[in-house]
Amino acid sequence: MKRIPIETAAPYEVVAGENILKDAGAYMRAAGVAARKAFIVSDDVVLPLYGGAVRASLLAAGFQPYTLAFEHGEEHKNLATIEKILSTLCAAEITRSDVLVALGGGVVGDVCGFAAAIYLRGVKFVQIPTTLLAAVDSSVGGKTGVDLPAGKNLAGAFHQPALVLCDTAVLSALPEKLFSEGMAEAIKYGVIGNAAFFAALEEGRADTETVVETSVRAKAAVVKKDEFDTGERMLLNFGHTFGHAIEKLSGFTVSHGEGVAAGMLFACRYAEKIGFSEEKDITVRLKNALARYRLPAECPFTGAELFPAMAHDKKRAGDKINLILPKRIGRAEICPTPMETVKEVLSEL
Repeated sequence: MKRIPIETAAPYEVVAGENILKDAGAYMRAAGVAARKAFIVSDDVVLPLYGGAVRASLLAAGFQPYTLAFEHGEEHKNLATIEKILSTLCAAEITRSDVLVALGGGVVGDVCGFAAAIYLRGVKFVQIPTTLLAAVDSSVGGKTGVDLPAGKNLAGAFHQPALVLCDTAVLSALPEKLFSEGMAEAIKYGVIGNAAFFAALEEGRADTETVVETSVRAKAAVVKKDEFDTGERMLLNFGHTFGHAIEKLSGFTVSHGEGVAAGMLFACRYAEKIGFSEEKDITVRLKNALARYRLPAECPFTGAELFPAMAHDKKRAGDKINLILPKRIGRAEICPTPMETVKEVLSEL
């Protein structure tokens, strides 16, 4: 079992181990969650699989459990779902001394976390990620939010969980497609800051526990320095600026992991195009690593098509946008770039 400290204004741990889901309630008590009521927020796919075990563990630990499941999928990561959750919390008379439990993938974690951030101006919540993507990335660091018609994650708040509980047995049992999507975020950590980790992923030498631990420790180090995403933490957006545009243009038929994979490739091609990249075969290496995990090796849209979808990206500041571009495998940099320059370069890609 691994315990990884996350050092933020409200510190907490990521606990990762095999078959620990059944003891979720006990881990919550050990983490100092003294609530009486525990409200599980999940989706209609995950709750039937794992809701029973989590609910039983909460009862055994002395919590009074409640559950709510919304429809799965990115299209339901919106303010309508938030309103439904908030109304249900009111009906259950959840108070500030109670706790929410996000049981599911990245969408569930983002939605539940945002509801926790704004309900009664803030209540505790716990992340129990059930996808690799959520375990290595979105469950850690306190970013919560929902999508607006103009783009992804445009309404949100920073709200750190009280605990992240990651059962590696659940992750190992994922369908191949869902596991692959999580590997896109793991590969991201290799490109931006850990060449040795990238090589291990490139060669298929990293097991699930290593992938989770290495990724979470990498994110923890960045979040410790920049909790509120004003500087170095922007590096974690590598592949996401282009990837979110790809997701939006596809009507979210392209998943987040697939979008990040294609977005990372686009960022590498962009870096090569402007002469920023120092590693001449960086795109080839990334493409081969993505192919190993059956992730997209091409972007389904042209640069000219992507540009309008990037106009409302939250990383834009005035007439510039912060692109995250790779120098080489193991190093990326934040590049404030005029939107007009981005448009010109994208028109040629």
